[in-house]
Amino acid sequence: MAVDLVVDAFFAADIFLTFFVAYLDKSSYLLVDDHKKIALRYITSLWLPMDVASTLPFQLIYRIFTGKMSEADVFGILNLLRLWRLRRVSELFERLEKDTRFSYFFTRLFKLVSVTLFAVHSAGCFYFWLAAHHKNPENTWIGVQVHDFKHRSIWLGYIYSIYWSIVTLTTVGYGDLHAVNTGEKIFNMFYMLFNIGLTAYIIGNMTNLIVHSAFRTLVMRDSINEILRYASKNRLPEGLKDQMLAHMQLKFKTAELQQEEVLEDLPKAIRSSIAQHLFRSTVENSYLFKRVSEDLITQLISEMKAEYYPPKVEIILQNEIPTDFYILVSGEVDVLTHKNGTQQFLSKLGAADMAGEIGVIFNIPQPFTVRTKRLSQVIRMSHHHFKQMLQPQSEEGKTIISNFVQYLKGLKQEMREEIPFLMELLGDMNAEHTATNEELQNPAALNSHRDASVEERPEPSSPISSKYRIRVIIHGHHPNESLAEGQSNTLGKLIHLPDSIEDLFRLAEKKFGKQGNTILMEDGSQVEDLVALRENDHLFIF
Repeated sequence: MAVDLVVDAFFAADIFLTFFVAYLDKSSYLLVDDHKKIALRYITSLWLPMDVASTLPFQLIYRIFTGKMSEADVFGILNLLRLWRLRRVSELFERLEKDTRFSYFFTRLFKLVSVTLFAVHSAGCFYFWLAAHHKNPENTWIGVQVHDFKHRSIWLGYIYSIYWSIVTLTTVGYGDLHAVNTGEKIFNMFYMLFNIGLTAYIIGNMTNLIVHSAFRTLVMRDSINEILRYASKNRLPEGLKDQMLAHMQLKFKTAELQQEEVLEDLPKAIRSSIAQHLFRSTVENSYLFKRVSEDLITQLISEMKAEYYPPKVEIILQNEIPTDFYILVSGEVDVLTHKNGTQQFLSKLGAADMAGEIGVIFNIPQPFTVRTKRLSQVIRMSHHHFKQMLQPQSEEGKTIISNFVQYLKGLKQEMREEIPFLMELLGDMNAEHTATNEELQNPAALNSHRDASVEERPEPSSPISSKYRIRVIIHGHHPNESLAEGQSNTLGKLIHLPDSIEDLFRLAEKKFGKQGNTILMEDGSQVEDLVALRENDHLFIF
C-alpha cells in the first residue's frame, strides 16, 4: 500500500504539471504556451480522465468510506489502468533515441529488451491468474505440476509462469508445462499469435541495428569494387588506379570532416558563419588577399568549397583549363612541371599558400602540376564566382593585381620560365595600371585615352578587371613556313584581339616590322571575321 501511494503521488504531480506544459499545434507548427489553451486542450481530451483513473488509489478510497480492507479482484482490474502510463515510457524512449548524448544502438537495444521483458512478464502473470481463478485448481497447467500451488510461495508461481512464457515466446516448447483446460488453450493460441508479431519486431529491429553499423563499410567496399572493375575494363595505369582508390578510401575515412555533407542541410547564414570560423585566418594569410577589405573576404569565403586530398594525388594538372584555384588549409603539396617526358620539382607549398591562381588570373592553361605530399585540406574557389565578385570592386581588384604582380616578381627563375608569355602579360598589367592612375589624376586623360589607337592602348590582361577581351597569338609568317633558327618571334606574340581586321594588321606590322594582308589559322583556313576567333588561337599574318 505504501509503495502504491508513492507511485500515485508521482502520477498526481504529473497531472498538475501537464497543465503548464506547452504543446505543438499540428496545424500551424507553433509552440502554444498560453495556459488557458493548454488547460482547455488537456481537459477536453481523453488524457485527463484516463490519467485521473490511473492515479486514484481505489483500495484506499474504499477503506476510507467503508472502514474495511478489501482484496477483491475488481481492485486488481482497476489497477491495470496504470498501464495507461506506459505511453509516457514510449515518449521517453523516443526522446532518448533522438538525444545524441546517448548511443542510439544501446538505447534501441534497451528498448527491445524492455518490450520483451514486459511481454513475458504480462503473459506469465495473466496465465497464472487463469490457473489461480479456475474452479478446479488441480486441473490447470501449473496444478498438475505443483499441487496446492495457491498456498505455496508467490515467487514459486512467478518462476513457473515466467519459465512457461519464455519457452513459449522462443517457440522451444518443451511440453513440461502445457495448457490443460479450454481457457488456457484459448489464451495460448492468442499468445502464440502475438509472439509471431513480437518476434518479427525484435528480429527486424536487431537486423536494422546491425546492418546500420556496417552499412558504411558495405558502401565503401562496393565503391572500391566498382573502381577496380572500371580500371580493369579501361586498362588504366596502376598509378592512376592507386590514386582513385586512395581518394575513395579517404572519402569514407574523413566522412565526418566533409563540410559540404555536414552543412548542406543547414541555412546559408549558418553555413557562412561556420566557413568564416574555419577558413578566415587562412584566406587572410594568403598573399593574394592581403590588404583587401573584410567584406570581400567574407564574400569569398562564402563561395569556397572545402575538399580533402590523399597523398600523391594531383590537384591540378599542367595545361588543363583554369576553372578553379585553391588555398591550402593544411598539408603539403609539390609544384611540378613536365619537360621532355620527365617531371621536374619546382617548389613546395604549405598552409595558406595558393595553387592555380596564375592560370585563373591570366586566363591561360595551368602552367604547373600540383601534387599532394601528404593528406591535405584545401578550399576551392571557382574562377567564375571569383571574377563575378570582383567586377564591381575595381579598387579591390587593383589591390589583388598588385599582390599578384609582387608575387610573380618574387618567383624563382625556373618557375617564371614555365609561364608562357609572362613578360607580355606583366607588361599589359603595368600598362593598365599606369593608364588607370593617369585617369584618376587627370580626368581629361580619360577622353584622350579612349581615342588612342589599339596598338597604343594595351588591353588589360587580367580578367579580374578587364571586360574579357580575347587574347590570341600572332605570327609573322605563313603557317607552313619554319622560321630560321634563333629568331626571337618563333613562339609568336600574345596580344589582345582588336576590334577590327584593319587594327589587327596595323598591330602585326608594329610587332613584326612588315605589312601583311592575309590572316590564316593553323589549319590554313583564312580569317574573314574576328568574331569567329577564340581564346589562344594562333593567327598567321603575312
